[in-house]
Amino acid sequence: MISGAQLRAARALLDMDRKTLAELSGVSLPTIQRMESANGVVGGTVDTLVKVVEALEQAGVELIAEDAPSQACGRGVRLKCRA
Repeated sequence: MISGAQLRAARALLDMDRKTLAELSGVSLPTIQRMESANGVVGGTVDTLVKVVEALEQAGVELIAEDAPSQACGRGVRLKCRA
């Protein structure tokens, strides 16, 4: 599962605007906007989410699930666990 905040952060790391993400993923710009505005986990169809995640990963971002180790090498950023 991925959150709207994770999508925004991934895009920011790539210095990518929403329009570019929409084009790379084959998903409409309004859909990207809705996904990114989600509070918590992004809703929608699995197919749409897969397209967006794959586009971000192909552009160079690794999306790390909660409590999951990073599978890639290199530097990264993740939120600390809150007390």
